[in-house]
Amino acid sequence: MQLVQRLLSTRGGTVTVGGFAAGMAALLLLVYLSNYRKSVNGSGESMTVLVAKSLIEKGTPGDVVGLKGLFQTSEAPQSQLKDGAVTDPATLHGRLATSDIYPGQQLTTGDFAASADGAIGTQIAGKQRAISVPVDSAHGMVGQVRAGDRVDILAGFNVSSGAGAAASRPVLKVITQNVLVLDAPDRSGTGVGASSTSDILLRTEYQQALEIAWAADNGRLWIVLRPRAGAPVERPGIVTPESLLLGVRPVTVSRKARKLVGGRP
Repeated sequence: MQLVQRLLSTRGGTVTVGGFAAGMAALLLLVYLSNYRKSVNGSGESMTVLVAKSLIEKGTPGDVVGLKGLFQTSEAPQSQLKDGAVTDPATLHGRLATSDIYPGQQLTTGDFAASADGAIGTQIAGKQRAISVPVDSAHGMVGQVRAGDRVDILAGFNVSSGAGAAASRPVLKVITQNVLVLDAPDRSGTGVGASSTSDILLRTEYQQALEIAWAADNGRLWIVLRPRAGAPVERPGIVTPESLLLGVRPVTVSRKARKLVGGRP
């Protein structure tokens, strides 16, 4: 402080202090301009965001937005990004739309709220249905099949030819393939002995749900685990005693039986 007073007490000192102040002002101006240029350039950079491709109605699960392809990607300058703009579809997992979102509107985290944990309704869309299938530990691979696995559903029946119970024939048919498991128990249920059953929750199409429900009521279901990836969808035929033991095509027992099992001679 005393040094400044001494400098200001002389003409030369005053000029020196003035020059120093001017230099500091110029330096601060340069710093400000540099930061301003960076902010302007940054606001011009584009980012990939998600925008609604069609109307997303209030209450639509975020998972369904992805399943049905209700969004598309778009490039937008940072200056035009909404707060909480969604850049990754995974952000919508387990959330529900809180209001209608119109085509072309940016998706934001504020448009979606967290849904109840484990809500199955967030994992199905359109014609998809969730169906609970009762199976025993052996037929259902209980404790080995996990949520997220893909399975095939087989159904076994005893088909009568119409000539009495003694003439019934065992038949096995593939009901559907590549079905997603939504939920599965870690271990078998608490029933008695071989009657112990557990429920496996599956995601199917509507018609498949009808067929599985009918087969569960009138026959016995098998759950067959598929590989995680690369497993083709097969076109297997019906398995009968003739096809299994003799390697021949299934024999049509009667027209009525053929209609029941969907077999072809």
